[in-house]
Amino acid sequence: MPHPSSPSSSPQQLRLARLLLPFGLLLLVSLLVLHGRPPGTRPGQSGTDPAALFLSLSPGANASIAADLRALTSGPHLAGTAGAAGVAAHVLSRLRAAGLRTLTREYAPLLSYRAHASLALLAADRSLLAYLSTDEPADPGRRVVRPYHAYAPSGAAVAEAVFVNLGREEDLAALDRLGVSLRGRVAVAVRGGGYRGGVVARAAGRGAVAVLIAGRADGGVERGTVLLGGPGDPLTPGWAAADGAERLGFDHEAVRRRLPTIPSMPVSADTASVIVRSLGGPALPQEWRAGLGLEGHAGGVGPGPTLVNFTYQEDRKMATIKDIFAVIKGHEEPDRYVILGNHRDAWTYGAVDPNSGTAALLDVARRLGIMLQSGWTPRRTIILCSWDAEEFGMIGSTEWVEENLGDLQSKAVAYLNVDCAVQGMGLFAGSTPQLDKLLIDVTRLVKDPDVEGKTVHDTWSTMNGGINIERLARTDSDFAPFLHHAGIPCVDLYYGKEFPGYHTALDSYIWMEKHGDPLFLRHLAITEIWGLLALRLANDLVLPFDYHTYASQLQEHTNVLADRMDNSQSVSVINGFINDLSSAATEVQKEAKELKMLDIHDGRGLIRRRLLNDRLLLAERSFLHAEGLQGRTWYKHLMYSPPEDYESELSFFPGIADAISRQGNQSTRQRQAAVRQELWRVAMAIERAANVLRGEFGAQSKPVNFSVSLAP
Repeated sequence: MPHPSSPSSSPQQLRLARLLLPFGLLLLVSLLVLHGRPPGTRPGQSGTDPAALFLSLSPGANASIAADLRALTSGPHLAGTAGAAGVAAHVLSRLRAAGLRTLTREYAPLLSYRAHASLALLAADRSLLAYLSTDEPADPGRRVVRPYHAYAPSGAAVAEAVFVNLGREEDLAALDRLGVSLRGRVAVAVRGGGYRGGVVARAAGRGAVAVLIAGRADGGVERGTVLLGGPGDPLTPGWAAADGAERLGFDHEAVRRRLPTIPSMPVSADTASVIVRSLGGPALPQEWRAGLGLEGHAGGVGPGPTLVNFTYQEDRKMATIKDIFAVIKGHEEPDRYVILGNHRDAWTYGAVDPNSGTAALLDVARRLGIMLQSGWTPRRTIILCSWDAEEFGMIGSTEWVEENLGDLQSKAVAYLNVDCAVQGMGLFAGSTPQLDKLLIDVTRLVKDPDVEGKTVHDTWSTMNGGINIERLARTDSDFAPFLHHAGIPCVDLYYGKEFPGYHTALDSYIWMEKHGDPLFLRHLAITEIWGLLALRLANDLVLPFDYHTYASQLQEHTNVLADRMDNSQSVSVINGFINDLSSAATEVQKEAKELKMLDIHDGRGLIRRRLLNDRLLLAERSFLHAEGLQGRTWYKHLMYSPPEDYESELSFFPGIADAISRQGNQSTRQRQAAVRQELWRVAMAIERAANVLRGEFGAQSKPVNFSVSLAP
């Protein structure tokens, strides 16, 4: 009954109270939950630190990584072949099992396979001395694709041979001094002279009719592409090789520049040794003998007296390749993308290259899936990418970047690449400079896989005399289209400096289990570094970019360039623009510190952070030149595209490097004009970056005097 002092309640009021009571309780619970959340969390987002949550999922991960690697490497899976489908299905199933939304995209590029090859050694009268093997001793059962060079053209030659050592420019110059010409002859090289396509191109430039490149003494024979002029499908330069896309003909100048002009092939060390031991001519230089185990051999470099009979037939075809994606949509900035990528196609079994990275990517996906189930969501969108046909020239990644260039240039935060995740001991890393500090900070959180009680940072900082982060001016993995063409900040990670079984049948799960990473702890370390980088880039209120480091690195590059030139005054002009970039970085740093202290839900603060983050991610695009490098328009990054000369000593300012390397037949005035133009383009790009960081409309450039004097 009602309290004596209370008015009586009507039946209508009681019904209303019963209806409102559940809503009131729900509101009360919601307020209590929201009040108990740490600052900065939202509904659907866990209050646990994402990095701590990610690392908490490490126990047992090495075993699941090993299981994935075993499955991925059960058979050969070269892109465009039947074996590729099984690996693609495994990756898709694992991404879906993690609870992630998956997408696929198919392309139809030109791929190149071996149809037929033969090799024989003939006497001077063309009588047969010996048939020579074109197979790989390390693959006696012929389980994997037989050795060949992708995009090597069909051809035949019966000609004298010349041993060219590593096939570098300095080796060819040594032959010139010995009076030995390559014209009309077969060049026999030992692997190790840089990009194999560059070795073939240099020999072709000297008039050689074919090239053979020897493998290692362990029986491995290194397959690979000899495509020239950059990554991507050679018939669709600058646009995606999608169904119905325009394709250039083989007689088009842009296509002819990409394809080698003479046949080439990798052969075993034993096969190459038989040829070289039959040669006469000038004496073999002492320092050239170790490559083929010829220390006691007293022969020459050729030519003759024997002949090599070499035939190669290429099978070119339009093949279907498939890129696979998993997408985790960001809750606050879904239109900003943090992209992780690894290719899954392999020349052979691919335990190191690339499926050590694929297994790591799948473990990143597994952990992120668990984190999503716990209530966490990233601030920005995370995209996991499994590329196809990388071994033919980064085709899967390049076609996707070309197809989505506008979106990526306006929305991509960074691209984090792992290819050969584990090929030995010690962390090696490359990045664009604004990501250096983030990379170093992350390695402080990861246990070293080889030294108890140490972090990766501890051992990395003592290795090779201190931390050394490479600049990504090479074109040998999937970061190339993101950085060189789209201007997106990049990181590339791997354990172990090099792998002796690279692109051979020795790249197997057995090698990894016995030698590369028996406990799979290096795989675990790469997974943790990779995932923590992604989480910082996806979750930090202000993007963790440090343009002070970028300015300092550009200053170092300028100092090196000045040392190569007689009069460094022209180079020093760039210093003023670098100083301006450094000042802009200081202003940004101060603004970022202020914005981090604002209420995370403050509307004005959200807008200011968004604008600052846009400036930070777009500053890298300022280093692009819309028309690209001279004669190489696909490459647009003026700081870190690869130079035209495969042997260039400059790994930065590619336009300047190209101008210097082309000086041979130019007058002094022409040389100075070419270098002056490239110096000016670099300076203007640095100025653009400073203006973008400040959020300023580009002011009129200061007058600059680019008088140039080159070193002889």
